[in-house]
Amino acid sequence: MKTKSNFLEKVPVRNVSEWTADEKGIVTLNIHNKGLFNKIAQTLFKKPKISYVHLDEMGSFIWPLIDGKINIINIGKAVEEHFGEKANPLYERLAKYLKILESYNFIKFV
Repeated sequence: MKTKSNFLEKVPVRNVSEWTADEKGIVTLNIHNKGLFNKIAQTLFKKPKISYVHLDEMGSFIWPLIDGKINIINIGKAVEEHFGEKANPLYERLAKYLKILESYNFIKFV
């Protein structure tokens, strides 16, 4: 029998190991473009070997919290405490944001 799991109880883990934060706390992810297709694009179309993804203010706050230990509920509590009403609708936005990060393979869920 398949059990239903609550998405908010999932724990996100970063797949991107290289990232930096500037003096304002804005996070930049360093994405290495590997694989055959990327190698061809780099050679023929001068595509970069590393892409830089800049997160917004809220994403930059959330990114360091994605440590493989904290579930989405607790990340949401931290976001609400930091941003207040600006974060609403909190869990809908947070779930959508994390699903986008997962779709780009920047994170996974355990």
